[in-house]
Amino acid sequence: MDLFSHVLVAYLVTYGIVGFQPSYLAAGALAGGLPDADALFFPLARRFPLLQHHGITHSLTGVTVVAVAGAFLAPLLAPGSALVYFLVMEVGGICHILQDGFTHFSVPPLAPFSDRRLELDADRAINFVTMAFSIAAFYLLLVVERNHVPFATYVLTVYLLMAFFAAYFGIRLAGRFAIGRHRTAVGPKAVPVPTGNPFKWVLLSEELADGRVRTTWARYVLGKGLVDGPYSVEAPVEPPAHTGAPTTAQEALDWSYGPARKASRVLLMTYHFGEAFRTAAGAWVAVWYSLEFTAFGRASGVRVSFPADGGVPEVHTTFYRPIHRVV
Repeated sequence: MDLFSHVLVAYLVTYGIVGFQPSYLAAGALAGGLPDADALFFPLARRFPLLQHHGITHSLTGVTVVAVAGAFLAPLLAPGSALVYFLVMEVGGICHILQDGFTHFSVPPLAPFSDRRLELDADRAINFVTMAFSIAAFYLLLVVERNHVPFATYVLTVYLLMAFFAAYFGIRLAGRFAIGRHRTAVGPKAVPVPTGNPFKWVLLSEELADGRVRTTWARYVLGKGLVDGPYSVEAPVEPPAHTGAPTTAQEALDWSYGPARKASRVLLMTYHFGEAFRTAAGAWVAVWYSLEFTAFGRASGVRVSFPADGGVPEVHTTFYRPIHRVV
């Protein structure tokens, strides 16, 4: 999840443990965000893999080391119990681990003793809905309400925020487990992919055989089941030898898939789909786009345009609004 949501959830959980005690609240919230400080280790991560993002800092070992350090240092900055500081910082760090493991960005909670990953695939690694909500919540708590409203109003706001996240995580979990019953409709190896809307999911499968990649997906809505699809597309990893301009949508997809993969790391790293259509001028255009790297109805993708006269195709990275509204 995003940094703002990590910090806010840790703040709320800390409040549930110690109540309104600003020093402890600040320590717990700080610990909720600190695991992502591993981004600062980037220059060393290639040599020491444990320091890579979602490495040792996202483990019980890492958060415990931070909590122990906080137990010694925090009382020097603000009066309080070293034991309570340790507790709230440990819990804040664990909240971070659980939230990241809740998404499709796995973490190693038992590192360095085990490489086993935690990955529930119930949410996106970065969800703009929770990010915007968390930013607005901090503005409300720290700017609008602080020293401006009765304490009871602040407490009510905190409990409403707790209720929001409890409901949000509950809906995500319900969708994650409910969609599993529909996997056979898409394929035996189908995987669920969460969208930005907690009620909507993409169920998809990807198969590689004889040098061709075949992707199938269907749209799922919690409470309604599969509501759209399944749709399928396939293309060769390496484009076949060809001359002139494509004459069909499948040819446009076959010829464009290889160049599109080379033009975008996003396509290589995420599940993706392709669509081809003919322009009014008679030229074929193929667009390959991510089924995961999406926001506001658009997806990161690559557009390959084939001139009608058979000239050199133009390849451009783009943000694309799919014909089949999967995002």
